[in-house]
Amino acid sequence: MLQDFLSLLFPEICHACDQALTRGERYICTECNVKLPYTDLHLHGATELNYLQQRFWGKVPVRFAFAYLHFKSKGRVQRLLHKLKYKGAEEVGEHLGTRYGSILSDHGYAAHFDLIIPVPLHRLKLRRRGYNQSDGFAKGLSEALQIPWSNKVLERAIDTDSQTKKSRLDRWQNVEQVFVVKKAEEVSGKRILLVDDVLTTGATLEACAHTLLQSGCHEISVTTIAAAQL
Repeated sequence: MLQDFLSLLFPEICHACDQALTRGERYICTECNVKLPYTDLHLHGATELNYLQQRFWGKVPVRFAFAYLHFKSKGRVQRLLHKLKYKGAEEVGEHLGTRYGSILSDHGYAAHFDLIIPVPLHRLKLRRRGYNQSDGFAKGLSEALQIPWSNKVLERAIDTDSQTKKSRLDRWQNVEQVFVVKKAEEVSGKRILLVDDVLTTGATLEACAHTLLQSGCHEISVTTIAAAQL
């Protein structure tokens, strides 16, 4: 009863629409859960019907390329990601990872991965923000897929400028030699699921994938919370 009273005074807010959550709702309200723009790319696998798969063709060998949501500016997904990255809503990443990981598991994808690795932040940015928004997504995926994850294997050795508003060439040059594998023995021969928050051109994921492949991993797949349609 006390909890109900406190909920009336200080209601939890949906991170996608900023409306008050009702009993039983967590992080995202029921209406937003219905209306979020899901990609369903897991239904297409590694085929030409998967538009994210095509984004990596001829650049880096990627087994599977998925995203949970379509990124749309000034909409629910942008609000979710803004809260996750800049407003301290770290738990949203894990929540979305658990949800999407359950979907991937139900469709048999757990058998294709050995290790989940989030795209790292540079230590200076990590210190300012306090957390890596991709870590929670990786942790949630790990829990649902029953596959280990690690944020200790891959390191961002150089702090780069924001990728926003850069051309594809500028984005690639901005991250080309940024990432370092700290523990090559932990990726050797592994099928790695590389995860990030948002995929636009894919330059950051490409750079990470190249670094991991050069360090001896067997295969790379990628997934993100959201992906922009170019």
